[in-house]
Amino acid sequence: MKIGILGGGQLGRMLIQSALKYDDQFYTLDPASDAPCHNISYFTQGNFNDYETVLNFGKDKDVVTIEIEHVNADALAELENQGIKVVPNSNIIKTIQQKILQKEFYKVNDIPSPEFQVVWNRDEKIIMPLPFVQKMNTGGYDGKGVQVIRTEEDYQHLWTEPSVIESLVDIDKELSVIVARNESGETKTFPVTEMVADPKLNLLDFNICPVFLSEDIQKQIDSITEKFLNAIHSPGLFAIELFLDREGKVWVNETAPRLHNSGHQSQEGNANSQFEQMYRVVKNLPLADTDTITYSGMLNLVGAEGYAGKVVYEGMEDVLKLPKTYVHLYGKTETKPGRKMGHINVLADSREELMEKLIKVKEMVRVIAE
Repeated sequence: MKIGILGGGQLGRMLIQSALKYDDQFYTLDPASDAPCHNISYFTQGNFNDYETVLNFGKDKDVVTIEIEHVNADALAELENQGIKVVPNSNIIKTIQQKILQKEFYKVNDIPSPEFQVVWNRDEKIIMPLPFVQKMNTGGYDGKGVQVIRTEEDYQHLWTEPSVIESLVDIDKELSVIVARNESGETKTFPVTEMVADPKLNLLDFNICPVFLSEDIQKQIDSITEKFLNAIHSPGLFAIELFLDREGKVWVNETAPRLHNSGHQSQEGNANSQFEQMYRVVKNLPLADTDTITYSGMLNLVGAEGYAGKVVYEGMEDVLKLPKTYVHLYGKTETKPGRKMGHINVLADSREELMEKLIKVKEMVRVIAE
C-alpha cells in the first residue's frame, strides 16, 4: 500500500521504522526539509495546513494518516469524498484539533472532564473562579498554548485568542491510556502509564508503566475508554491524557488523535509497541497484543538550556553500557533549549529499580551543542 503521513517528525519516523519489516511504501509531508522522516520515506516538503498541498499529497495514496493533529482537516474530508481512506477520519481530527469542540465532545458523550467555559476574545467576562487554566482553541502542543491563571494580577496575561477556560484540578497523578480501533471495529487498550512532567519546561520527563491503581480508579478509566471508543466513529490510535485528583476521581485532560510521547516505553516494555499498533490500524489488520512484559519507563532527551546548534549527546557512551537501556534518537541535527531530540527506554524488575535507573540515566546524559 501507498501510505501517506501528514507530518515528518519523530512519531512518523518511529512508525516507519517499526513498519519496515512489512511491505509498504511510506510518503511523508512536512514543511522542514530536514524533518526526521526526510531520509527514510518518499518525502515532500510542504505545508500540511495548506488545503491544496494536502489534497495533492493525498490524492494518489491508498490511505492517509497523521503524526500531528494541526493539519488541514477540510482537505482530508475532500480526500475522503474522493475515496481515499483517512485514518483517523477528518471529522474526529477536526473535533480534537479544536479544544472547544473537544471539550463539547466530552460533555455530549458523558466523559468526565473538568468544568469549562468558552471565551472567544479577551473582553468576555470569565465566570470560572480562580485559579483556572486557559487553553488556546487551536495550535497548542507540548505545554504550549496552556497557562494557569492563579491571581487577579494574572488576568493581564490572558491570551486574546478563542480559548477554553477550565477549572484547575487538584492533581495527584497524571496518567495516560492509549487506545486503538481498526476499521473492522476491533479495539485494544494499552496498560495505563504515569506521566511525570518537567515543571520548568512543562514537557513529559518520565513515563512509567505499569501503574498500580485501585479497582475503582481502573474502573473509571475503563469506563472513559469505552465511552470514547463508542463515540469516535473512526478507526485510529488515540492517547487519552488523564488527571487523577486527590479524591480519587479521574478526569480527561485532553486527547491526541495520534501516536504519543506517553506510549514510547511500549517499544521495549510491551508485547507490541504503539507504533506496531498504529501500523495495524492503518492497514485494518488484527490488532496487536498490548500486554506489559515488565516494568518500563521512558526519559525524554531534550535540548539543554543555553545550547543551540549542531547536537552533541554528552555521556551517551556511558548510557550505552547500561543493561536493559535502549536509546532512540530522532535524526534531528540541530538542538535548541527544550527541543525533543530523542528518548531512552529502561526496563527493570520493580518500580523502585525503574525510578533509580531513570534518575541515573537523566544525570548521565545531556543534550548540548558543538
